[in-house]
Amino acid sequence: MKIISKDKKYNWEFENIGGSTRVKITSGEDIVHLEELDPKMWTVLSCPVKGLEIDEKSLSCIDNDHDGKIRVNDIISTARWITSAVSNPDLILEGRDSFDIESFDRGNATGLKLYKSAKQILENLGKDGNVISLSDTADIAAIFAKTRFNGDGIITEASSDEVSDKEAIASIIATVGSVTDRSGAPGINADLIASFYQALADWTEWSQGCVKAPYGEQTDKVIGAFNALNPKVRDYFMRSRLAAFSPASTASLDVQTSRIESISSENLAEQTSEIATYPLLHIGTDGVIDLSEPVNPAWASQFGFIRTAAFADRKTITEEDWNALEASFADYTAWKASRKGAEVESLGAEKIASLLEADRKAVLLELVEKDATLAEEASDIENVDKFLHIFRDFGRLLRNFVTFQDFYDKDSRTKSIFQSGTLIIDQRACHFCMKVDDMAKHNTMAPASGMYLLYCDCTTKDKAGKLQIVAAVTVGDVGDLSVGKNAIYYDNAGVEWDAVITKIIDNPISIAQAFWSPYRRMATAIENLINKNAAEKDSAVMKDMNAKLTEAKDLKPDGNKEAVPFDIGKFAGIFAALGMAVGMIGTALASLVKGFVSLTWWQVILAFLGIMLVISGPAMIMAWLKLRRRNIAPLLNANGWAINASSKISILFGETLTDIARFPKLKLKDPYAKKGVAPWKRWTISIACLIVVLVVLWLCNLFAWAKLPSALPCFNSEQTETVVEECVPSEDAATGAEVVAE
Repeated sequence: MKIISKDKKYNWEFENIGGSTRVKITSGEDIVHLEELDPKMWTVLSCPVKGLEIDEKSLSCIDNDHDGKIRVNDIISTARWITSAVSNPDLILEGRDSFDIESFDRGNATGLKLYKSAKQILENLGKDGNVISLSDTADIAAIFAKTRFNGDGIITEASSDEVSDKEAIASIIATVGSVTDRSGAPGINADLIASFYQALADWTEWSQGCVKAPYGEQTDKVIGAFNALNPKVRDYFMRSRLAAFSPASTASLDVQTSRIESISSENLAEQTSEIATYPLLHIGTDGVIDLSEPVNPAWASQFGFIRTAAFADRKTITEEDWNALEASFADYTAWKASRKGAEVESLGAEKIASLLEADRKAVLLELVEKDATLAEEASDIENVDKFLHIFRDFGRLLRNFVTFQDFYDKDSRTKSIFQSGTLIIDQRACHFCMKVDDMAKHNTMAPASGMYLLYCDCTTKDKAGKLQIVAAVTVGDVGDLSVGKNAIYYDNAGVEWDAVITKIIDNPISIAQAFWSPYRRMATAIENLINKNAAEKDSAVMKDMNAKLTEAKDLKPDGNKEAVPFDIGKFAGIFAALGMAVGMIGTALASLVKGFVSLTWWQVILAFLGIMLVISGPAMIMAWLKLRRRNIAPLLNANGWAINASSKISILFGETLTDIARFPKLKLKDPYAKKGVAPWKRWTISIACLIVVLVVLWLCNLFAWAKLPSALPCFNSEQTETVVEECVPSEDAATGAEVVAE
């Protein structure tokens, strides 16, 4: 379908929502002119009908082409239809589930039809006033319960006052079947009427060609017994002929004793199917059934009936006698096989004759035709239900389709149609939860959202099956969140689900969390390294112990195996290496401490802050950049939406999507706290210990860098200085040489 051409004359109002400029839908006039809005300005281009927090029936009514998607043109055509039906389009934005039928625009053909149909519904339900609600149209059967004709081309016994008509309708339902009327009652249509009267005529014609039953009322039973015994009797005559042809094979043709012996240990009453495979009688060579001879127990009952009904005056039965029995009811069997109108036979010949005599076929067909002429009126009654669904939910859909006003609403109680509930976990309530339709798409697209996401499988005793959701954590720290952690999920209907984390998309939650993330990773890496080394050491120790135990086990009592001497040189080398390593570490620490000691107090603070900035700065910058780019569009796209505009989650807005438990500041006594020294005593002892430590450090001259020299003489005694006297040249009187006096 082509996008409807747009006229840009209407003056739209705009606002900035979620980092994007969006149009505002605030009045009925905006809905009237919705077809003039450029599709490029719509936030959503399509969304699925299923899986949203809005009545699926309402969405199905809006989905005009029934392809399972709500598209721009579906919205536009629905807007045109509903605004033409009401006199005040502003009412559409109120989201009510009831409507005053006087507010229909009766000057418009659509509004007039809906008005008449709504009024008819109220009359059918016996309701006073002009207000119709969704509860009134929820039960279509109740609307048509008191009406004779409802436009579905089906009539019931209530469709006529004539006794003969009611009798005919009841007979049709009892024999050829029924269809359900809109009122919910069983009824008939034109096809059933035609089939019924044709069956009456066919049965009458067939019954008039009746063939006399050769055995009276027992004829059908005789035929049934004959058909059951016929294969066994034919088998007997064939075995007899073979026995006459080869007398030596008579024993082989009769029942084998070994077969009876094989089941003799069983309960023979339960072996009827096996016994039935044995010959009907003992095999003879004369080819005659002696009625005085015993018969196979599995067939005795049917054979006894045939003997009494057809061969009461006979002592033997030949094959010719058996063929004559079959021929005696051949005509009767052929007549029974040609039976027509069997579906009405249960009515009896007398009732069938009376129905044909009354001949209400034409009258019943006229009633069906009369009902069918009201099809348009009945369809309009269903359109009232469609109108009420759209009237209630269309405004909300627009706020979540043309714009995302509900999602960004400042009122935390307002939820978008894709927010499915709340996940309670780790002392947090995550309000941004979505149902997951396609996990494979989410695995591909979810990381691009830039959010910290928890994927959970949810189950509840109230509903069958499993529900998959994704919840965004937008406040706080990672805490104890991990795959396998249990939680509780409440859907929008208040149903409680047990949730368990199955997957985590790790993205920054906050700048504070990013600040500590390098240290957390370092701690995790160190912990993993320690665990790895400990595991390796433990494995090595166990391996060495097992080797020594094996060696001790193989050692002979006479001690022939020499003990390995203690290698002092080997251990000396190990101790030297350890000492060197400790020395290097100590030197490095000493250099670091010396460097800090040489700084003034404010330089130490700046150095400490600088180190933290070097470690945490990059993580914080990256977190800040990612937090600015958080976007729900990838998650919606993974669920089948076509998002046309960015929908960002700022840091401030993210704080509204997750609530953290906040406890009041109270002085509460822990009943399980360790009992001991009073708090004031502990503080006194702690401060005294701190003073002692500081004094010791001062006396050890460790605060000299802060110009607080130690009071001990050994640190403050003046060093002996060598005084070098000024060298004054003088002459030795005797030698005349210059002498330097010291």
